[in-house]
Amino acid sequence: METTRGALLASLLLQAFDLMTAEVRSELAQHGHAGTTSSHHYAMEAIDRGATDASALGRELGISRQAAAKTIRSLEQLGYVHRGADADDARRRPLEVTARGHEMTALGAAAYERIRLRLEASAGALRMETVEQVLRSIPELIGAAETHTRAEV
Repeated sequence: METTRGALLASLLLQAFDLMTAEVRSELAQHGHAGTTSSHHYAMEAIDRGATDASALGRELGISRQAAAKTIRSLEQLGYVHRGADADDARRRPLEVTARGHEMTALGAAAYERIRLRLEASAGALRMETVEQVLRSIPELIGAAETHTRAEV
């Protein structure tokens, strides 16, 4: 079977993502945050931006309401989000990221930054900036910026 350069590029991007997230997940586990995923991080970002229930989270992440509800249950079990109280409507319990959730995302962000700095030390600052510019341009270049979300990865 012939592999095209495009297929190889997609494979390399996926492999890089998998390796980076595996390292970050391992580091998070060492700090008491076992069982986390990149989807958890994206969900907590969306909750911090104002997604206060499963419907809003689903819209924000481009996933079904049922998938969002499953993610919320997982985040609640891990202690990363809780349901708050609404002074105007007792039935409404908006989602809020907990201090533990913020700690996990901060640790994860720092771990990703250390990986990036290692790559920059190896490849050089100019090459790293070029890689980042190319990667930022991919959604526009392939016309899929609106059709896929990070949650689908």
